[in-house]
Amino acid sequence: MKLRHLPLALITTFLIGTATFMGGCATTGMDRSVKTSNSIRDVDAEIRKLLVQIDTTSMSLDALMLAPVGDLKKSFNTYTNNVAKLESEGKLQMKRMDEMKSYNREYFAEWEKQGSKYTNPEIRELSDERRNSLAAVSARLPEATSGVRGAFFDYLKDLKEIQIYLSNDLTAKGIETITPVAQKTTKNKEALKESYKPILVALDEIKAELYKVKK
Repeated sequence: MKLRHLPLALITTFLIGTATFMGGCATTGMDRSVKTSNSIRDVDAEIRKLLVQIDTTSMSLDALMLAPVGDLKKSFNTYTNNVAKLESEGKLQMKRMDEMKSYNREYFAEWEKQGSKYTNPEIRELSDERRNSLAAVSARLPEATSGVRGAFFDYLKDLKEIQIYLSNDLTAKGIETITPVAQKTTKNKEALKESYKPILVALDEIKAELYKVKK
């Protein structure tokens, strides 16, 4: 039986459990594995949630640009609330991503440390093979996330500055004046969403590697 075809939880139990007999700490190893798995799940969920909020915020801006004079205040408040929600969700998503990278580093470092203690060469080889396979897939994530943080906060900055502008001139003329700038954010929004696609692909690859089973 090849170790790489086992589910992550079973692999971790086997590896860390065996390491216990060599002076390792099973609880610490298992906790680290759970943190890694959970962080991947959380990042994936937060990104998908954020993409929905990006669209929602953009639509509220479009609605504000087209709102009748009598509805400007209501539409502006809706837009303001969506911008605040987008900022909150974006910061949480960035935090999740940083946590995942940290957990991954700890996970593979400890795995390598424990694997070096095996006296059975076959087990050591299986451990190294599985660790290297997972590490290779996980290594694609940093490249996929490159530039996303800057793109998100640049986009958010434009939305917030439109909000500030209109808070000082929430009139038909103010809307008319800022409309060309608001329309540019639509193009920026699509570019931002595209920048997240490589991250979701990388996460799908990691999950597939973690949980694949032999058929």
